[in-house]
Amino acid sequence: MKLDPVSLRLFVSVVEEGTIAAAAKREHIAAAAVSKRLSELEELLDSRLLTRTNKGITPTDAGLSLLFMARSALNNLNEIVVQMRDYSHGRRGSVQVLANVSAITQFMPGLIQSFMALYPLITVSLEEQQSLAITKAVAENRADIGIFTRLPHGADIEVFPFRTDRLVVLVPSGHPLSGRESVSFSETLAHDHVTLRSGTHLNFQLIKAANDLGRSLKIRMEVSSYDALCLMVQAGVGVGIMPEGSVAIYKLNGARAVNLSDDWASRELSVCVRSRQGLSSAALLFLDHILAPPLVPPVAAE
Repeated sequence: MKLDPVSLRLFVSVVEEGTIAAAAKREHIAAAAVSKRLSELEELLDSRLLTRTNKGITPTDAGLSLLFMARSALNNLNEIVVQMRDYSHGRRGSVQVLANVSAITQFMPGLIQSFMALYPLITVSLEEQQSLAITKAVAENRADIGIFTRLPHGADIEVFPFRTDRLVVLVPSGHPLSGRESVSFSETLAHDHVTLRSGTHLNFQLIKAANDLGRSLKIRMEVSSYDALCLMVQAGVGVGIMPEGSVAIYKLNGARAVNLSDDWASRELSVCVRSRQGLSSAALLFLDHILAPPLVPPVAAE
């Protein structure tokens, strides 16, 4: 005979109810079956667990000790069921997300905050990667969801529209372009540039745009993040091109953003998965959350 949850539950019921008859009624089982289970339990544990009197049943010292352990064990078993059901319904789990720097700085903090408020038992792992690396990793099932700047790729993935952003030119105070409301990309090519490192989509985009004009991009410095780009521009190293939404999160006392007038300055960010049908419940909840239309603040009545 092995210790089983049914015997423990019946034992707890007998102690709590005070009689076998009351415990049998509570558990919807015959009184004789309850009595047999208790006898077998005492035999298995080689301990007298209950004292039977005309007034009912009371636990022995060994029985009291077992009562506390049995309640804890039954609670743990019930918690297993609850947590497994949470996984099956997507209320518990983990999601691996890759995103490029533009998505992370502009959109992901608010989306992750609102998602975690709805699903506090789901863990979101967010890692920054370059756009091409993101599509490749998702296709190879090394991440659940990817968010990247839309570009040609050969990955076998499903792609969904996410957000749009617009590039602006960040210029130091006192720079020849700092007094302008908008400039074309060709006008910036006469000046030194601070860009994201080689291999990023934005770096590629700027070099391609310069080549299309038959010009070259004068890269004075490459950096690994938008905050470093802003610092270098403020220090007067050169001008920088970055998303307007990313500029807004930095305090720029020594620089200002100027609109970039070229059509390609408006960019599409996309979400990709290997297969929507193959996502876990938790990952599918996250996907639906970030693809939902953004809330528009209500217009105040005049």
